[in-house]
Amino acid sequence: MTPSHDPESPAPAPGEPLRVALVTGLSGAGKTTALQVLEDLGWEVIDNFPIRLLKRLIARPDGQHNMLAVGFDSRTRGFVPRKVIELVKELSGREDLSLSTLFIDCASGELERRYNETRRPHPMAHERPLQEGIRAERELMGPLRRWADMVIDTSEMSSNQLQQHVRELYRDHAARPMMVTVSSFGFARGMPPLADLVFDMRFLDNPHWIDELRPLTGLDEPVGAHIRQDPGFESAFGQIRGLLLDLLPRYQAQGKSYVHIAFGCTGGRHRSVYTAERMAEGLREAGFSPTVRHRNLGSRTTDAIEGKKR
Repeated sequence: MTPSHDPESPAPAPGEPLRVALVTGLSGAGKTTALQVLEDLGWEVIDNFPIRLLKRLIARPDGQHNMLAVGFDSRTRGFVPRKVIELVKELSGREDLSLSTLFIDCASGELERRYNETRRPHPMAHERPLQEGIRAERELMGPLRRWADMVIDTSEMSSNQLQQHVRELYRDHAARPMMVTVSSFGFARGMPPLADLVFDMRFLDNPHWIDELRPLTGLDEPVGAHIRQDPGFESAFGQIRGLLLDLLPRYQAQGKSYVHIAFGCTGGRHRSVYTAERMAEGLREAGFSPTVRHRNLGSRTTDAIEGKKR
């Protein structure tokens, strides 16, 4: 993994200490997953970094990031646990740094299962049996596990549970809110491939079949008035809004960075557009900041796409 340079990450405040998270652990235990979570939380992440160069790295801050996560393990060049501990002790005394160490552990039997399942070679097995490689690495990494500020045992954790646990440990440092997109589209022109939640608004009366409304769109008030008069609109809209207000905080608690909510109708110009605009307004009132996109708003309206009037 290469360093991540996120333009949305906050610049450090004057005099604010540089936060450094050292992340290590047994091979196959979940270090990479932990680093990915930190990256999602706005940390600048460097994996497989020669830890002996850490002093040189933090001596040259780029002025744009105040949270640095450094991953290393037994495969890292020049790795000597005793020297790592000495370096951490030295750096912990600096007032311009806030340094923590996270060790990802896992039971040997579970590590064997994971390696056998993926058929990846263990870095310390070489020509030896897998069990001996795991045992050798555990012995090598023992001093770091005893020294670490935080230890996570992933033996009985799923990947999602590990991600959630890391988020809870570093929740105070999350830099970015969840991004919500509300869009409209026409089913006749294909489903949106990346939508998380899709709502079909074709149960509403179609303004396309009203001569004076056909050339207009869901952004025009006469179309909106026609849709609001449909007996099914307000009830369905309220239920969808309630569902979203229940789901979005749950997505955010799970660490989801992006949520795409899509509303569809036949051509993507009337019912879906109006509903998307109304829903975005409702989400803003609830404290969210959705982005609104209309995929087919500029598409040509034809009877062939809209089909026969019911």
